[in-house]
Amino acid sequence: MNSELQDLYQEVVIDHSKRPRNFRKIEGATRTAEGFNPLCGDQLTLYVTLANGVIEDIAFQGAGCAISKASASLMTAALKGKTQEEAAELFGRVHAMLTEGLNGEVKLEDVGKLAALSGVWEFPMRVKCASLAWHTLRSALEGTGKGEEPAR
Repeated sequence: MNSELQDLYQEVVIDHSKRPRNFRKIEGATRTAEGFNPLCGDQLTLYVTLANGVIEDIAFQGAGCAISKASASLMTAALKGKTQEEAAELFGRVHAMLTEGLNGEVKLEDVGKLAALSGVWEFPMRVKCASLAWHTLRSALEGTGKGEEPAR
């Protein structure tokens, strides 16, 4: 990845961490889940309103590092209007990107604006920060309510 693209991605992450989109509670959400990263203390609550299998609204609240907050913000912006199946597929692509980087398996066009998080894979301690919102999403969609990433 060239340095101009890396700079742009860094600006996107900083913008979403300072001014997170969808940072609010949804009263009457049909699904909620709690996420916690015990390694650094990041925590969030995810609120999802589902109707006929479609994510009509999604939001989060919580506290965490810039990467954790930016990831949750980017995720909520990307998922509004998607079906549960589309969200699950995107989870898989983003998780692969966060753990392996953009490569032959996951390409820029597979993740869109979420590619701003692609550099995280180079910093293993930050992968859990970036993936917390995504694991919490999976828990919300599965109805389990817990968003901790499984130990490896």
